[in-house]
Amino acid sequence: MRVSMPVPAVRSLIAGNWKMNGLKAASSELDAILEGAAQLSSGVDLLVCPPATLIAAFADRLAAHANSALPVAIGAQDCHTNAAGAHTGDISAEMLADAGARTIIVGHSERRADHAETDAIVRTKAQAVWRAGLVAIVCVGETQGERNAGHTLDVVAGQLAGSLPDGATAANLVVAYEPVWAIGTGMTPTAADVEEVHGFIRQTLTQRFNGEGERMRLLYGGSVKPSNASELMAVPHVNGALVGGASLKASDFLAIAAGCP
Repeated sequence: MRVSMPVPAVRSLIAGNWKMNGLKAASSELDAILEGAAQLSSGVDLLVCPPATLIAAFADRLAAHANSALPVAIGAQDCHTNAAGAHTGDISAEMLADAGARTIIVGHSERRADHAETDAIVRTKAQAVWRAGLVAIVCVGETQGERNAGHTLDVVAGQLAGSLPDGATAANLVVAYEPVWAIGTGMTPTAADVEEVHGFIRQTLTQRFNGEGERMRLLYGGSVKPSNASELMAVPHVNGALVGGASLKASDFLAIAAGCP
Protein backbone atom coordinates (compact mmCIF):
# COMPACT_ATOMS: atom_id res chain seq x y z
CA MET A 1 0.00 0.00 0.00
CA ARG A 2 1.29 3.44 -0.90
CA VAL A 3 1.78 5.75 2.04
CA SER A 4 1.48 9.52 1.91
CA MET A 5 4.83 11.10 1.18
CA PRO A 6 5.89 14.58 2.33
CA VAL A 7 6.14 17.01 -0.58
CA PRO A 8 9.72 18.28 -0.93
CA ALA A 9 10.61 21.75 -2.17
CA VAL A 10 12.04 21.01 -5.61
CA ARG A 11 12.86 23.54 -8.32
CA SER A 12 10.52 23.22 -11.32
CA LEU A 13 11.68 22.12 -14.77
CA ILE A 14 9.74 22.64 -17.99
CA ALA A 15 11.34 20.56 -20.75
CA GLY A 16 10.37 20.81 -24.40
CA ASN A 17 10.71 17.68 -26.54
CA TRP A 18 10.56 18.89 -30.15
CA LYS A 19 10.71 15.30 -31.46
CA MET A 20 11.29 15.16 -35.26
CA ASN A 21 10.32 18.79 -35.83
CA GLY A 22 12.30 21.93 -36.55
CA LEU A 23 14.54 23.38 -39.24
CA LYS A 24 17.02 26.25 -38.98
CA ALA A 25 14.19 28.76 -39.18
CA ALA A 26 12.92 27.45 -35.83
CA SER A 27 15.72 29.38 -34.13
CA SER A 28 13.25 32.27 -33.96
CA GLU A 29 11.18 30.23 -31.48
CA LEU A 30 14.27 29.67 -29.34
CA ASP A 31 14.96 33.42 -29.43
CA ALA A 32 11.42 34.08 -28.21
CA ILE A 33 11.85 31.54 -25.42
CA LEU A 34 15.08 33.20 -24.34
CA GLU A 35 13.44 36.62 -24.29
CA GLY A 36 10.47 35.35 -22.31
CA ALA A 37 12.52 33.32 -19.83
CA ALA A 38 13.67 36.44 -18.04
CA GLN A 39 10.05 37.19 -17.09
CA LEU A 40 9.36 33.82 -15.48
CA SER A 41 9.45 32.89 -11.81
CA SER A 42 12.97 32.54 -10.46
CA GLY A 43 12.06 28.99 -9.40
CA VAL A 44 11.63 27.59 -12.92
CA ASP A 45 14.24 26.09 -15.27
CA LEU A 46 13.63 25.65 -19.00
CA LEU A 47 15.06 22.94 -21.22
CA VAL A 48 14.72 22.84 -25.01
CA CYS A 49 15.42 19.49 -26.71
CA PRO A 50 15.43 20.07 -30.48
CA PRO A 51 16.39 17.49 -33.10
CA ALA A 52 20.09 16.65 -33.10
CA THR A 53 20.65 18.75 -36.23
CA LEU A 54 19.89 21.92 -34.24
CA ILE A 55 21.59 21.25 -30.91
CA ALA A 56 24.91 22.94 -31.68
CA ALA A 57 23.28 25.98 -33.28
CA PHE A 58 20.83 26.35 -30.38
CA ALA A 59 23.60 25.97 -27.81
CA ASP A 60 25.65 28.66 -29.58
CA ARG A 61 22.61 30.93 -29.71
CA LEU A 62 22.00 30.46 -26.00
CA ALA A 63 25.66 31.15 -25.18
CA ALA A 64 25.58 34.34 -27.24
CA HIS A 65 22.44 35.70 -25.58
CA ALA A 66 22.89 38.98 -23.77
CA ASN A 67 21.56 37.50 -20.51
CA SER A 68 23.90 34.62 -19.86
CA ALA A 69 22.28 33.93 -16.49
CA LEU A 70 19.00 32.73 -17.99
CA PRO A 71 17.80 29.42 -16.46
CA VAL A 72 17.66 27.79 -19.91
CA ALA A 73 19.56 24.77 -21.24
CA ILE A 74 19.66 22.77 -24.46
CA GLY A 75 19.12 19.02 -24.40
CA ALA A 76 18.89 16.00 -26.69
CA GLN A 77 16.20 13.40 -27.31
CA ASP A 78 18.20 10.16 -27.33
CA CYS A 79 21.73 8.74 -27.47
CA HIS A 80 23.58 5.54 -28.27
CA THR A 81 24.87 3.40 -25.44
CA ASN A 82 28.50 3.50 -26.65
CA ALA A 83 30.84 6.48 -26.68
CA ALA A 84 32.04 5.78 -30.25
CA GLY A 85 32.27 3.01 -32.80
CA ALA A 86 30.77 1.43 -35.91
CA HIS A 87 27.16 2.51 -35.37
CA THR A 88 26.08 4.21 -38.57
CA GLY A 89 23.61 7.02 -38.02
CA ASP A 90 23.80 6.93 -34.23
CA ILE A 91 24.99 9.70 -31.92
CA SER A 92 26.78 9.17 -28.61
CA ALA A 93 26.16 11.07 -25.41
CA GLU A 94 29.70 12.41 -25.64
CA MET A 95 28.99 13.84 -29.10
CA LEU A 96 25.81 15.47 -27.83
CA ALA A 97 27.69 16.96 -24.89
CA ASP A 98 30.29 18.27 -27.32
CA ALA A 99 27.50 19.89 -29.35
CA GLY A 100 26.23 21.69 -26.25
CA ALA A 101 23.54 19.41 -24.81
CA ARG A 102 23.31 19.33 -21.03
CA THR A 103 20.50 16.79 -20.67
CA ILE A 104 19.39 13.75 -22.68
CA ILE A 105 15.94 12.14 -22.72
CA VAL A 106 16.03 8.35 -22.70
CA GLY A 107 13.28 5.75 -22.68
CA HIS A 108 10.56 7.87 -24.24
CA SER A 109 7.59 5.66 -25.12
CA GLU A 110 8.07 6.44 -28.81
CA ARG A 111 11.61 5.06 -28.60
CA ARG A 112 10.43 2.06 -26.62
CA ALA A 113 7.72 1.32 -29.22
CA ASP A 114 9.35 2.38 -32.50
CA HIS A 115 12.82 1.01 -31.72
CA ALA A 116 11.95 -1.86 -29.37
CA GLU A 117 13.93 -0.33 -26.51
CA THR A 118 13.69 -2.45 -23.39
CA ASP A 119 14.17 -1.31 -19.81
CA ALA A 120 17.67 -2.78 -19.95
CA ILE A 121 18.54 -0.68 -23.00
CA VAL A 122 17.13 2.44 -21.37
CA ARG A 123 19.18 1.72 -18.26
CA THR A 124 22.37 1.43 -20.31
CA LYS A 125 21.55 4.67 -22.12
CA ALA A 126 21.06 6.46 -18.80
CA GLN A 127 24.49 5.23 -17.76
CA ALA A 128 25.90 6.55 -21.05
CA VAL A 129 24.38 9.95 -20.31
CA TRP A 130 26.10 10.00 -16.93
CA ARG A 131 29.36 8.82 -18.49
CA ALA A 132 29.28 11.99 -20.59
CA GLY A 133 28.65 14.11 -17.51
CA LEU A 134 25.07 14.97 -18.43
CA VAL A 135 21.64 14.67 -16.79
CA ALA A 136 19.32 11.82 -17.84
CA ILE A 137 15.56 12.27 -18.13
CA VAL A 138 14.15 8.75 -17.95
CA CYS A 139 10.57 8.31 -19.16
CA VAL A 140 8.05 5.81 -17.79
CA GLY A 141 4.35 5.30 -18.40
CA GLU A 142 1.57 2.84 -19.15
CA THR A 143 -0.54 2.15 -22.23
CA GLN A 144 -4.30 2.56 -22.31
CA GLY A 145 -4.75 -1.21 -22.10
CA GLU A 146 -2.51 -1.45 -19.05
CA ARG A 147 -4.40 1.35 -17.33
CA ASN A 148 -7.78 -0.19 -18.16
CA ALA A 149 -6.57 -3.47 -16.66
CA GLY A 150 -5.56 -1.69 -13.44
CA HIS A 151 -1.84 -2.32 -13.97
CA THR A 152 -0.57 1.26 -14.05
CA LEU A 153 1.47 1.15 -10.85
CA ASP A 154 2.82 -2.32 -11.61
CA VAL A 155 4.00 -1.17 -15.05
CA VAL A 156 5.59 2.00 -13.69
CA ALA A 157 7.26 0.05 -10.87
CA GLY A 158 8.76 -2.38 -13.36
CA GLN A 159 10.02 0.40 -15.60
CA LEU A 160 11.60 2.25 -12.67
CA ALA A 161 13.30 -0.91 -11.43
CA GLY A 162 14.58 -1.86 -14.86
CA SER A 163 15.39 1.52 -16.35
CA LEU A 164 17.10 3.40 -13.51
CA PRO A 165 20.74 2.56 -12.83
CA ASP A 166 22.20 2.41 -9.35
CA GLY A 167 23.91 5.61 -8.30
CA ALA A 168 21.11 7.95 -9.35
CA THR A 169 21.07 11.33 -7.61
CA ALA A 170 18.88 14.40 -7.71
CA ALA A 171 21.65 16.06 -9.74
CA ASN A 172 21.98 13.45 -12.49
CA LEU A 173 18.45 12.03 -12.87
CA VAL A 174 14.98 13.36 -13.69
CA VAL A 175 12.00 11.00 -14.02
CA ALA A 176 9.18 11.83 -16.42
CA TYR A 177 5.82 10.10 -16.09
CA GLU A 178 4.15 10.04 -19.50
CA PRO A 179 1.06 7.85 -19.82
CA VAL A 180 1.40 6.55 -23.36
CA TRP A 181 -2.30 7.00 -24.09
CA ALA A 182 -2.10 10.74 -23.30
CA ILE A 183 0.84 11.59 -25.59
CA GLY A 184 -0.37 13.67 -28.52
CA THR A 185 -3.99 12.61 -28.04
CA GLY A 186 -5.34 15.64 -26.20
CA MET A 187 -6.35 13.36 -23.32
CA THR A 188 -4.89 13.77 -19.86
CA PRO A 189 -5.36 11.79 -16.66
CA THR A 190 -7.25 13.48 -13.85
CA ALA A 191 -5.26 15.40 -11.26
CA ALA A 192 -6.05 12.58 -8.83
CA ASP A 193 -4.62 10.00 -11.25
CA VAL A 194 -1.43 12.03 -11.68
CA GLU A 195 -1.12 12.52 -7.93
CA GLU A 196 -1.42 8.77 -7.35
CA VAL A 197 1.30 7.88 -9.85
CA HIS A 198 3.67 10.70 -8.90
CA GLY A 199 3.26 9.89 -5.22
CA PHE A 200 4.04 6.26 -6.00
CA ILE A 201 7.13 7.25 -8.00
CA ARG A 202 8.34 9.50 -5.18
CA GLN A 203 7.90 6.70 -2.67
CA THR A 204 9.70 4.22 -4.92
CA LEU A 205 12.62 6.57 -5.54
CA THR A 206 12.93 7.44 -1.86
CA GLN A 207 12.96 3.79 -0.84
CA ARG A 208 15.71 3.03 -3.34
CA PHE A 209 17.80 6.22 -3.29
CA ASN A 210 16.96 7.61 0.16
CA GLY A 211 17.35 11.37 0.44
CA GLU A 212 18.32 11.69 -3.22
CA GLY A 213 14.99 10.19 -4.19
CA GLU A 214 13.18 12.80 -2.13
CA ARG A 215 14.77 15.59 -4.17
CA MET A 216 14.64 14.17 -7.70
CA ARG A 217 12.53 16.17 -10.13
CA LEU A 218 9.42 14.34 -11.32
CA LEU A 219 7.89 15.65 -14.54
CA TYR A 220 4.45 14.97 -15.96
CA GLY A 221 4.12 14.59 -19.74
CA GLY A 222 1.24 13.90 -22.07
CA SER A 223 -0.88 16.58 -23.79
CA VAL A 224 0.39 19.34 -21.49
CA LYS A 225 -0.80 22.73 -22.74
CA PRO A 226 -1.37 26.23 -21.37
CA SER A 227 -5.00 25.48 -20.48
CA ASN A 228 -4.16 22.58 -18.14
CA ALA A 229 -0.63 23.42 -17.00
CA SER A 230 -1.54 25.24 -13.79
CA GLU A 231 -3.74 22.40 -12.58
CA LEU A 232 -1.12 19.77 -13.37
CA MET A 233 1.76 21.75 -11.87
CA ALA A 234 -0.21 22.14 -8.62
CA VAL A 235 -0.39 18.36 -8.11
CA PRO A 236 1.86 17.14 -5.26
CA HIS A 237 5.18 15.69 -6.45
CA VAL A 238 4.81 17.20 -9.94
CA ASN A 239 7.96 19.27 -10.35
CA GLY A 240 7.42 20.35 -13.93
CA ALA A 241 6.49 18.99 -17.32
CA LEU A 242 7.88 17.22 -20.36
CA VAL A 243 6.07 19.03 -23.15
CA GLY A 244 5.68 17.76 -26.72
CA GLY A 245 3.76 19.67 -29.39
CA ALA A 246 3.12 22.73 -27.25
CA SER A 247 6.88 23.28 -26.85
CA LEU A 248 7.24 24.07 -30.57
CA LYS A 249 5.58 27.44 -30.09
CA ALA A 250 7.39 29.78 -27.72
CA SER A 251 4.23 31.48 -26.48
CA ASP A 252 2.65 28.16 -25.48
CA PHE A 253 5.86 26.84 -23.93
CA LEU A 254 6.31 30.00 -21.85
CA ALA A 255 2.65 29.96 -20.82
CA ILE A 256 3.10 26.42 -19.50
CA ALA A 257 6.19 27.50 -17.58
CA ALA A 258 4.24 30.41 -16.13
CA GLY A 259 1.84 27.87 -14.65
CA CYS A 260 4.50 26.58 -12.26
CA PRO A 261 4.04 27.61 -8.62
